[in-house]
Amino acid sequence: MNIVVCCKVVPDDQDIQVAADGTLDYSKAKPIVSAYDLNAIEAAAQLADGGRVVAVTAGPADIDDSKLKKNILARGIDELYMTADDACKGLDAHAAAAALADLVAKAGEYDLILCGDGSADDYAQQVDVQLAARLGLPSVNGATKIEAGSGSVTVERTLEDVVEVVEAPLPCVVSVAPDIALPRIPGMKDILAAGKKPMGVAGADGAYESALEVLSCKAPEQAERKLEVMDASEDGAIEKFAAALKAAL
Repeated sequence: MNIVVCCKVVPDDQDIQVAADGTLDYSKAKPIVSAYDLNAIEAAAQLADGGRVVAVTAGPADIDDSKLKKNILARGIDELYMTADDACKGLDAHAAAAALADLVAKAGEYDLILCGDGSADDYAQQVDVQLAARLGLPSVNGATKIEAGSGSVTVERTLEDVVEVVEAPLPCVVSVAPDIALPRIPGMKDILAAGKKPMGVAGADGAYESALEVLSCKAPEQAERKLEVMDASEDGAIEKFAAALKAAL
């Protein structure tokens, strides 16, 4: 099975700094693959079963990073297509789907497109369905298990109160839940081999217009904490503690 897996490069949230006015400073945050997409990459590598796995991603110029590209290719990926252009900075789901559709067209023949069920920054959960709409393909989301069949895939979705099984014809777009596959930790041999794999990096083919206008993006204000300490040995302390928790909720 030939699979295209879509991934998003995001700033490492551990290095994002919050200014006094609540604005976010990304200057020290290195680009990394969104954690949710690592599960999709692993699921694609396992499902391909000897087939070809191509990763596609689009973002600003700084995602064209040697370490980042090797990290993607060292996870069972055969080839990478990347659009690295500042014109692709801050894309919403609508624009990201358009950019990914152009990359899918370059990736060659495929049977299945996999996506993470959201991104570590916006988590809009819209790119997969909008990509499917652009390509005219059926879409299934929230997959916790995928089995390949003859001309179709059987997708298991673990919902709140039921496990749903859906059969979709190929080709199709499937977004996966985080627990579908545990991402592998690439070894040194995988990383060295990744440097020899094909990498197609180019600028944007055109302008990708977002459908949403972002007015501001700020961290929420920190709530004041009472820092009240209670002595459990005192009479009524447990009841007082329970009442305080109830009031806070």
